[in-house]
Amino acid sequence: MLFDENKYKFMFEALKLAEIAYEEDEVPIGAVVVKDNRIIGRGYNQVERLNDPTAHAEILAITSAANTLESKQLNECDLYVTVEPCVMCTGAITLSKIENLYFAAYEPKTGACGSLYNIPEENKLNHKVNIYSGIYELEATSILKNYFRIKRNSK
Repeated sequence: MLFDENKYKFMFEALKLAEIAYEEDEVPIGAVVVKDNRIIGRGYNQVERLNDPTAHAEILAITSAANTLESKQLNECDLYVTVEPCVMCTGAITLSKIENLYFAAYEPKTGACGSLYNIPEENKLNHKVNIYSGIYELEATSILKNYFRIKRNSK
């Protein structure tokens, strides 16, 4: 086991949210924000439902956590997301001062934490987030591939 048991538990919660997104015909990505081993924010993609290009899982989870803590700063919080965040979400993660980012699968087309870009490692921003990947990577990749295969076949 590469990570402690709690890391898998929280990523599994993010995967369950990705499944909800899948069932609602959204790109299946889920995210949870954790502080002191307790989930304080949840989100899954709702771009189609809300007709909002910013309604990514990470943004919704960060907003939920900020509301829970009544603070724009999520110091000492961890974010678990099923897919590598995009540029927009990476910016929100940095601005909210998330301490650790755990993501399951890399996203070579839009990823901003190691794939297409690696914004957190450029050390140009005012906050450094620690990045970890690979927790339930196969499961996250599988749900994404299945979603897009069905989308392509339905055209």
